Amino acid sequence: MSDQALTDFLPRRRERLAATKNALKRILRDPLGAIGLTLVVLAVLSAVFAGVLTNYDPNRISPMVRFAPASLQHLLGTDHLGRDLFARVLFGGRIALSVAVGATAASLIMGMVLGLIAGYGPRWLDNILLLIFDGVKSFPTVMLALTLVTLSGPSLLAVVFVVVLVSVPGYARIIRTQTLVMRSAEHVIAARSMGASTGRILRVHILPNIIGPILIVASMDVPSVVAIEAGLSFLGLGVRPPTASWGTILNDGFSNIRDSYWILIAGGLPIVLTTLGFTFLGETLRDVFDPRLRERS
Repeated sequence: MSDQALTDFLPRRRERLAATKNALKRILRDPLGAIGLTLVVLAVLSAVFAGVLTNYDPNRISPMVRFAPASLQHLLGTDHLGRDLFARVLFGGRIALSVAVGATAASLIMGMVLGLIAGYGPRWLDNILLLIFDGVKSFPTVMLALTLVTLSGPSLLAVVFVVVLVSVPGYARIIRTQTLVMRSAEHVIAARSMGASTGRILRVHILPNIIGPILIVASMDVPSVVAIEAGLSFLGLGVRPPTASWGTILNDGFSNIRDSYWILIAGGLPIVLTTLGFTFLGETLRDVFDPRLRERS
């Protein structure tokens, strides 16, 4: 790296670090933001270090300790097959967060591409894409899931595909609207008049100016994806037993609610806490980085 490049790089790095620290301070000053960040960090760490936090195999059957209540040996008790619920909740968090983050990222990327094409492309292409977006969005999530499961069978891939299919139109519409506004901006018109290619205009002059709000929206959509994954697994349309999932734990809890209430709590509480965490954090991020979104909501 040359001396001039190093001289330019260091101030930019310091500015980014200062901006990150300032944003973190503003988040922690907000009570909901602090609670949300704490819950999100706990959910992520518990999923990442699930194998360290418990010595139990989440799928190991132990009939001798079935329906055991919470104790020092089994922190959340056991289910109808004697499986440790604490281990199942931790490993179920891996499924929930991996699906939520992976499906949201895939939906965001596809939505950005289609939204940029619709907003910057010709009018006839915009109309066709809008028709497709509205058509896909009109189908209920459960109906799409049932159709896909009928064709391919229940699987984790089916859950991801359903989430992506349902989420892409929303992201694409937001990106399209922002692109329509940005395409008439002075710096975009200047770049076009200087002969910049369409790809460069979209990549350099439009996308960096519209990516912030859509990232905030995506962070607020994570709890919805967690709920969709749990709901489909609860209905038997997602993760297949004996794989640990919050939805399958809930299903076991409802099936055996007369014998043990703690199974239902073990499956429902992580969903509630994770949903609250991402919702609180997303609301705070929205207020910190783009207050205009709050004014429009």
